[in-house]
Amino acid sequence: METTYTTRQGDAWDAIAYRVYGAERYAGFLMEHNFRHLDTFAFGPGVTLQTPALPADDTLANLPPWRTA
Repeated sequence: METTYTTRQGDAWDAIAYRVYGAERYAGFLMEHNFRHLDTFAFGPGVTLQTPALPADDTLANLPPWRTA
């Protein structure tokens, strides 16, 4: 798996998560690893995002912080 993704014009978090991880539900995980872009709703072309591998146990990856304790 590649560790980065270069955006296309109009990409949104959920669409990128689907392309990279196969499901929109990983948008939060993707956002956690690209904190400096959190204020972006729709990307322009050429933005490089970090796309780390999903954790082996991804049941906690999609829960809000107050539910993981």
